[in-house]
Parts: sequence; structure tokens; C-alpha cells
Amino acid sequence: MNIVEMQNISFNFGTVRALDNISLSLPEGKIYGLLGADSAGKTTLLRLLVGLLVPQEGEINTLGFNTLTEREKINTLLAYMPQKFGLYEDLTVQENLELFAGLKKIPHQEWQGLFAKYLGMVDMQQFTQRLAGKLSGGMKQKLGLACALLGSPQLLVLDEPSVGVDPISRRELFKLVRDAANAGTTVIWSTAYLDEAFNFDEVLFMNKGTLVFQGSPYSLGQDLTSFEHRIIELMGGYKQSKFTFSINENLPQVEFPVEALALVKKYGDFYAVKDNTFHIQPGEIFGLLGPNGAGKSTSFKMMCGLAKPTEGTARIMGVDIQKDPSLARSYLGYMAQKFSLYGQLTVQANLQFFAAIYGLKGEEKKRRIAEVLEQFDLIPYQATEAESLPLGFKQRLSFAAAILHQPSVLFLDEPTSGVDPVSRNEFWQEIKSLASAGVTVLITTHFMDEAELCDRISLFYRGESVALGTPAELKRSVHAADMEEAFIGLIEAYDNKHKNKT
Repeated sequence: MNIVEMQNISFNFGTVRALDNISLSLPEGKIYGLLGADSAGKTTLLRLLVGLLVPQEGEINTLGFNTLTEREKINTLLAYMPQKFGLYEDLTVQENLELFAGLKKIPHQEWQGLFAKYLGMVDMQQFTQRLAGKLSGGMKQKLGLACALLGSPQLLVLDEPSVGVDPISRRELFKLVRDAANAGTTVIWSTAYLDEAFNFDEVLFMNKGTLVFQGSPYSLGQDLTSFEHRIIELMGGYKQSKFTFSINENLPQVEFPVEALALVKKYGDFYAVKDNTFHIQPGEIFGLLGPNGAGKSTSFKMMCGLAKPTEGTARIMGVDIQKDPSLARSYLGYMAQKFSLYGQLTVQANLQFFAAIYGLKGEEKKRRIAEVLEQFDLIPYQATEAESLPLGFKQRLSFAAAILHQPSVLFLDEPTSGVDPVSRNEFWQEIKSLASAGVTVLITTHFMDEAELCDRISLFYRGESVALGTPAELKRSVHAADMEEAFIGLIEAYDNKHKNKT
């Protein structure tokens, strides 16, 4: 049986052709990986096949039912995990599980056993009473997947479930999905991580609203390097960044533009961050790595004044951010992990607003907005509401807003989450250009190839820095071939050391 049948599907958003005459057949019992550039049409395709959008041309049958006339029959047989966190942030982990179990009409007597099973799988047994909105990005994704798997759906549709998830958690997520597939569930998983491709039985690659390739990932390349090379070719190849940048020359002269001095953040008896100290040199790209929930984002928030430290000091350009937050923030550009611009404002209106917040006026304001629109390829989207942008373009807009005022210090919290490989390459060209111009960069990432591009790295785990050094030094310390091996090796070494102590 084909679990999905699409015939001559086209879909437009206004004048934009999101999908162009796609025909597709997916036999049941496999894990399908959906790859493609930002705005390639992946999310539109998934929303159509689960019945959230109605095809403007063509016909779709999912699980043997027409998505236009028999949607209610489909809803009881599939689970859909959207790109944007789709659970209830003001409910606890336990309450979210109960809500979804009720919606799926799972008998009440089965709840306890199912909840224990899936909470154990995602290692969240100790967080049942935590509000979903207070979870880290990776823990939210784990909870979303656990809720989606309740009831053993015939079809599981996952729209970029591993965005913002650390390498260890990504492995755990995929094990969950593989177990579900082995039990008879067909899976469609869209992703921006090309290294996930060889986990899939088949790969579907989209570009500019068309289906360019369907088949085994091994038919595109026998290893990850050759596979990535072929995918980059299909996406049109890497582009040379047009990025230019300069910072204010009349800045205070400091040895370390960014300093964290014994920072501590406690919630009751729980240490979110424990004794975090680092000093970042001018023009250095300093990476914060670590599993989800390790305390990276909390450190970021303390460094830019969004969270008050329980103890310790954060300085930007020598200024204590708690004592003089306005002056410290005037030197700082900040891109949050979660899209934090105004969704109902257009791209142009968001940039106008943030330019005003940063004190830009007149011709300078007009010039800087024009520059970032061009540098981030946002000119065609100027009149588009921010919430309607593809995820990768939301990241571009956030980055553009963060550097409008030409800051001397830039904090980037997972800036390339959900961004395709070509765009990620452009982002890093731009980050390197910023550093070359003298901008000091503090960045978090879950892409281990990006970690290799940092000058130094602090590996965060359980609220504290467990390793600090260059990528080469960290790899040597655990005899690792690459940063992913180093990441996992250092975490395992820490766990083994502390296990022996207990």
C-alpha cells in the first residue's frame, strides 16, 4: 500500500509558487527524509499531506483517504509534529501527555504505562511537573515527539524535529523514530541536517517547489562528504557573501570585550549555571557547546542582562551589565535562540522598528536597512509578515536586526538552526567577516562542523564548563577525529568520572 499518493500538486501563496506540479508515491513501512533549501516547499508539502492545507491543483490521498473530503478519517491515524513547538507551554509535561492521550482517545487505564514508556525513552521522568515553556529547546522537541508517538500512529510526520537539538539528543530522537518504524509506523522527517540523510531509507530532495530527487541516499553518495557535495550541487552551489561590515572606531579600549566572572544562576536548589568564567578577546569567535538543558542559553541571558545572576558579574566592553545595562547593551547585538521579532510586522517594519530602538536616524538608518536587506537576500520579502517567512529566512531577519547598529560585540544563540547548508555557509562567511572587522562573537551551535570554525570553545554540561580550548585541543584531549566525537567523548568522560565518585 502507498501511504501517500500525490498527483500533479501545485500550491501558491499569492504570487509565490510554493509547489509546482509535484507527483509523489510513498510505500508504507519506511522512514523518508525530506531535504531541501529554505523556502523549497518542504513545510507546505507536509501541511498538504496531513490535510492542514487544501491543494489548489491536483489530488492527495493519505493513508488511502482523500485529504480534501475525508480529512477526519486521516486525523485518527496519523501524528504531525510541526516545525514550530506545538504543545501547550503553560501546561506541565505530564499535563501535555494527558491532553494528547485524551485527544487520541487512548483508554485511561493505559496512560500510566505509556507515559512511563515514552518519558523513559526521552529521559524526562524527572521533569513531569515542569511547564513545557520552561524546557530547553531540545527537551521541547523530545516532549513533542513523545506526544506524537502516543497511540502508535500509522503515519508520523515530523517537520524538522531535530532543529536546535544537540548531537546526543538527535541520536536519541532518531532511535525513538526507528523503533516506531520497526513497529509498523511510516515516518516522513524533514531536516536541515545533511548528516541525518543516511539514517533514512529514502531521501526526497526538493528545490524551488519541485521534487528533484527520490531514492536511496547512497545513490547520491557512498559517504557523507560525497552526499553533501551532490546535494550542494543540486541546490546551486555555495554563494560568495556580499557582506561588508565596520564598527565604531571610538570605542573604549579593553583587553576583553566579553567577560563572565564566576556567574551562577540558581532556581531554588537547582544550579542552572555554576561558576561560569571566561574571557573573550577582541575579534574572537567563542563557541558555547553542550547538550540541551546544559545552561548555555541561561548564560547568554545573564551575559546580555535578560536574567539576573544569583552570583557573579558579566561585562560587555568593560561595563557591568547589571550596573549600567543601557551602556553595555549599546555595544551589543543579540540574536535569540527563539525567533523574537514581531511576527505580524513585515520584514521592512521589523527592521525600521529595531533601527529606531538602536538610535539610528535619517540617512544612516535608511542606509543600514538597505544594506542588511541586500546582504541577507531579504529584498523580495520586504513586504512579507515575519511569521510567514520560512524558518531559514526568519533566522536571516533576526541576524540582520542584531547587526543593524554595527555592534562591537555579537551574541548569536543557535543562529543557523533550521537553515539549509548553502545558507549556513553564507552565515559563517558573514560571521567570519564580522570577526575580521574586530567584532567579538559569542555563539552557540549544535552543528559540530560549525564548532570547528570557532577560535575557542567552552563545553557546557550540567550547568558548568567541563572543557575549554581550541577545537584541535578538545579533539586531542579525547583522541577524537572530529568535533562530534569530541563532544560525545568529553560528556561521557565527565559522566564516568562523576559516576566513579559516587
